[in-house]
Amino acid sequence: MKITFMGTPDFAVSTLNALINSEHEVVAVFTRPDKPRGRGKKITFSPIKTVALEHDIPVHQPTSLKTQQYLEIMEKLNPDCIIVAAYGMILPEVILNLPKYGCLNIHASLLPKYRGAAPINRCIMEGESESGITIMKMDKGLDTGDMLLSESVEIDEDMTASQLHDILAEMGKRLLLNVLDNIGTLKSVKQDDSKSSYAAMLTKEECKLNLIFPAKKLYDFIRGLADYPCAYTFIGEKRVKIYRAVIGDIPHDGIPLKCGDGEFITITEIQPEGGKRMKATEFLKGNKGE
Repeated sequence: MKITFMGTPDFAVSTLNALINSEHEVVAVFTRPDKPRGRGKKITFSPIKTVALEHDIPVHQPTSLKTQQYLEIMEKLNPDCIIVAAYGMILPEVILNLPKYGCLNIHASLLPKYRGAAPINRCIMEGESESGITIMKMDKGLDTGDMLLSESVEIDEDMTASQLHDILAEMGKRLLLNVLDNIGTLKSVKQDDSKSSYAAMLTKEECKLNLIFPAKKLYDFIRGLADYPCAYTFIGEKRVKIYRAVIGDIPHDGIPLKCGDGEFITITEIQPEGGKRMKATEFLKGNKGE
């Protein structure tokens, strides 16, 4: 099967590698335009572009898919199927209808819950006990298409978003290959819109820790934002990212913070602005006056 692959971040890498190593042919990769990153604002490739170039796969980086130029490119590629994994760009209806087997999306939630850009972070921030992968056939709505295959995974009470991310990335590639191997026989299932919820893109402003909330909610908030983009707070005048915390007042192991319900969370791993990631106890040793 001829595949055009669309994706950008690390989440999509394992799936692209699996397709490259399968019997299917990846004829092109679409990924977001290169961006300046880090303090030096150095232009860097997306993880997906890096993999594609390593395997001599043509790479396209449109700012929009709605132009005649990219419609013509897609028509010339003539893929049997378009695979989308965390691409971050809307596909116009004309492209959705182009491939023989349609456009398939690897979505990191148990649809219809957590449609949108940040399902992994949001489900942990909300204290959910399970998540999963849904392979869906895309339509013009936002993650509203018919479902082809899904699988759930339990979320441990101390699991972080980065840990769940890695689990779901591996699950996603396995389920996708299963779908492609059975594409002619799988029956699709419509989503129940009445059970849907929306996982909006994270903003910098909402990542600030708010101590009016109960300890459990703040604990879920911290692990739901770890290891990116990270919850943050201020210790003295220093802005710090929070990577890890535990529930309870454990002053010798970190920085205890009293929450809105009178309980404590203890920050155990942080990164001061402009500094390196470290144990909170290390930070306290160098900032005894904070």
